Amino acid sequence: MTKLESYLQEHREVFEQDLFELLRIPSISASSEARPDVLAAGQWVADRLTGMGLETELISTDGHPIVFAQTPSVANGPTVLVYGHYDVQPPDPLAEWHSPPFEPTVRNGNVVARGATDDKGQMLTHVQSVRAWLATVGKLPIQIKFLIEGEEEVGSRALHHYLPDHTDQLACDVVVISDTSQFGPGMPAITYGLKGIAYFELTLTGAKQDLHSGTFGGAVANPANALTQLLARFIDNQGRVQIPGFYDDVIPVEDRERQNFAALPFDETRFMQRLEVDALAGEVGYTTLERRWVRPTFDINGLTSGYQGEGAKTVLPASASAKFSFRLVPNQDPTKIAAALRAFLQQHCPPGIRLQLAEMHHSPGVVVSLDSPYVHAAATAIHRAFERPPVFIREGGSIPVVTAFRQHLGSDTLLLGWGQDDDNTHGPNEKFSLADYHRGIRASAYLWEELGKISRRG
Repeated sequence: MTKLESYLQEHREVFEQDLFELLRIPSISASSEARPDVLAAGQWVADRLTGMGLETELISTDGHPIVFAQTPSVANGPTVLVYGHYDVQPPDPLAEWHSPPFEPTVRNGNVVARGATDDKGQMLTHVQSVRAWLATVGKLPIQIKFLIEGEEEVGSRALHHYLPDHTDQLACDVVVISDTSQFGPGMPAITYGLKGIAYFELTLTGAKQDLHSGTFGGAVANPANALTQLLARFIDNQGRVQIPGFYDDVIPVEDRERQNFAALPFDETRFMQRLEVDALAGEVGYTTLERRWVRPTFDINGLTSGYQGEGAKTVLPASASAKFSFRLVPNQDPTKIAAALRAFLQQHCPPGIRLQLAEMHHSPGVVVSLDSPYVHAAATAIHRAFERPPVFIREGGSIPVVTAFRQHLGSDTLLLGWGQDDDNTHGPNEKFSLADYHRGIRASAYLWEELGKISRRG
């Protein structure tokens, strides 16, 4: 590894220039006007992989292209699928950026640009580590497949269509994704669990049009009143969801997990200060980290009804709608939750109101065993690169592609995040620590060595 480590040190500036070059491409997948730029970013990634000697395809789809590349297979060694994305969120609001969002600027040791941490910088750590192996050792101790898409920020529609029909091409023993965060500065983490999600839009309709609230109020059902009454039934003052059967499949938090979470240096006061709130809320009987990571939740995400303009207009609205989501823990079935929700709403919907429930999207939660040899290998690699062992955390967010990989490939995912939770992901002045960029490259290089010590599954 000495030659490889020397290469990593000598090519630090080259690796940074590569990152800056990719960050200058405004690959906003949500914008039709940016379609040529998204294609250019995909081509950039494909060209880099081809230039490293990998067998590479730039796969056309109905949306943005998918980049697939692979190294030669290795007898008795595991195959690793590295997933990432080259598309980015829109940079709005532009006025809040301290420098142009697509002109990478280094400030306080961070590169500031849209896509810096989500996900161009983190994804490139694995590209650069493979490049280093091939340039110094000539081959890898495992086979690596890259699957880099251009639609993650808009739902990965093309990838979800591609995946079921290409399971042989994508077959692997484990998936590696770096698109998450460390627990804190200088505290690397392996995320071994993700919540699932069930997202809905509820629309209630009353009269054929908005009515005068004085003339008709008290005689005609008000959809806005009905909506607030229904939503208030969803959760009690103990923070528990009231949908019948909601908790039937929830696995209790293990004592080992509660002890591990309690040992983490989490400061609730600093957490509240950072969010500028004076109190925390949630299900009674659980800590803040437990509520965020291992307990299911309900949240209203948007409300629409009645007059929204300046001044007063006394209307009884004809309709009211709410978008809301349940974050689910592993073993909860989104389909069962949706069926129970429909029955609950029909039972409590007041007379004079018509109800429509749209299921927007859903994905079950996932958890990876901490006894996995792949988790142990990742922990060793991270310890070597960051000079401290990683902590093991779960995440309240959902990454549907992780569930898709388990469903179609039968493979668990290592979520190895090099970012920080204050990197302003999706917001103005997105950043990524250059020191963590290089530590991520080094950890990735060590990971291939550690995984090479594991015999192929089955």
